[in-house]
Amino acid sequence: MTTPQWTWTFQGTDGQPADAPISPVFTNQFDAEQWLGQGWRELAGSGIAAAVLLNEGRPAAPAVRLSSEV
Repeated sequence: MTTPQWTWTFQGTDGQPADAPISPVFTNQFDAEQWLGQGWRELAGSGIAAAVLLNEGRPAAPAVRLSSEV
């Protein structure tokens, strides 16, 4: 059995995909969301405006806005 993979992809303030940071890989949605909840201020401070949760590479939910600039 393969363990599900949950990751985040990020968008900059220009709405374009951000090359960095690279999301850790999580085995469940709860851990992925908890990680974002703990680190969103740092991400926003580094120019990340939104995050999209991916499950096995496919969007699992709408984008989460980290900044009002998008």
